[in-house]
Amino acid sequence: MTDAPLTIILAGLTTSLGIRADSLPYPVVDTGQTMSYDASRTVKAPAPGSPFFGQDANYRGRQPSYRDNGDGTINDLVTGLMWQQDPGDKMTWKQAMDGASKCRLAGHDDWRLPGIKELYSLILFSGIDPDPRNTDTSQLKPFIDSRSFRFQYGDPGKDERIIDSQFATSTKYVSTTMRGNETMFGVNFADGRIKGYPTNFSPRGRGAKTFHSLYVRGNPDYGRNAFKDNGDRTVTDHATGLTWMQVDSGHLKAGPDKNGGMNWQESLEWAEDLEFAGHGDWRLPNVKELQSIVDYTRSPDTTDSAAIDPIFKASTITNEDGKEDFPFYWSGTTHARGRGGSAAAYIAFGRSSGWMQRPDGRGEHQYLDVHGAGSQRSDPKTGEAADFPRGRGPQGDVIRIDNHVRCVRGGSTKLETNPAPAPAATTRSPRSDHRGPRPDTRTERDGPPPHPSGHIGADPARHFQRLDKNKDGKISPSEFDGPARHFPRIDRNDDGFLTKDEFPPVRPPRQ
Repeated sequence: MTDAPLTIILAGLTTSLGIRADSLPYPVVDTGQTMSYDASRTVKAPAPGSPFFGQDANYRGRQPSYRDNGDGTINDLVTGLMWQQDPGDKMTWKQAMDGASKCRLAGHDDWRLPGIKELYSLILFSGIDPDPRNTDTSQLKPFIDSRSFRFQYGDPGKDERIIDSQFATSTKYVSTTMRGNETMFGVNFADGRIKGYPTNFSPRGRGAKTFHSLYVRGNPDYGRNAFKDNGDRTVTDHATGLTWMQVDSGHLKAGPDKNGGMNWQESLEWAEDLEFAGHGDWRLPNVKELQSIVDYTRSPDTTDSAAIDPIFKASTITNEDGKEDFPFYWSGTTHARGRGGSAAAYIAFGRSSGWMQRPDGRGEHQYLDVHGAGSQRSDPKTGEAADFPRGRGPQGDVIRIDNHVRCVRGGSTKLETNPAPAPAATTRSPRSDHRGPRPDTRTERDGPPPHPSGHIGADPARHFQRLDKNKDGKISPSEFDGPARHFPRIDRNDDGFLTKDEFPPVRPPRQ
């Protein structure tokens, strides 16, 4: 159901929260992804017409920007939302829901548990998806601005995995997951995903699952779409300012098999080359833009539709269980891991399915909707789905690789001519304590970080001067001559530049 037109100017919001509000009620915050990738690793930013051009880092949207108020609250200067800074201890979903009305943080009594679209506005894809079997987090970056918000990985000492840092929302799945579970959509800022989680028990068998929670207030229109059918097979969302294809790649018979399915590189090229409805500036949406058009009141099992407003047309597919379903849609956003970027993020507009073992332990697998229509996961950018006959991960997440595409244009997003790491800018009020640069969490056992040059015996001061070509006293990503994946790890204060105090010492020669 299409939302009624929304007021474009958020009257009174600037006064009530003391922040600058965007002129749109639902501005989509950029993903923060500035590193470029090919099918598996970081690369220099692709130029127009070259392979892998059109990905997230090639475009720049509204940059994340926060203000620390010094009273336990954070103002988002883009969305007009005010956030609790510290999630505190984990709690059950019911406790998180009930606790919002009792919260009096900073003297306010109108806190609420955020909806999934509000909470997802905070995600940043400069994060690194960890191996859940590891326990060392020193080389990881979460998918949230940890300078502004208090964040912690799961505690293995409490029998948690490091990825057990899921945050609760008030958005319930309109259907059920796994074997009839009531389900809530949550955001995992440790591994960069939206998944459906049971509201009243833990899949790992330890009572009710617990979550972090960040309460929010302000901008009640955030996350509400205002769609208009333009009559030319395009739809404009006047809440976000984005214009979308009303149809998808399946309707246009795109891809090698003419069924709409394409791998990630093919999807990028198809979107960049697309001429549709008289426009040639279509692009593959980043994952936050794509998530903005999910309709969480719809699902295949409850409305016999994709999780999208019926103003759009969604292709149907036959899923891995032989039943009619709806596609996963590619985004231009890489889901990076420590060793590179071989996966990209998608949104499941149909069932977010997996092959789960039966509880009786007979070794058989059952095909189930494990995370809910509207989840955000990731697929390998290339390869064959047949290589994953029972999916991947503890829930056996199905792997498709040849996903569909719904292109977007417009909004505030512009072609980025010089992509570079640019994390969320944070300002602090005079009352706020300055926490300084992020400490280097490496231990003595780990040894010093690798020198960017990779040369043993190089003089760091001279090497810094050589790299600093414009002599501004800092090294930008374009001046950096080491492996691109090292830059965000060396940049301890996340300002997008390396200064002399961050420039690592030379690793001593082996004896």
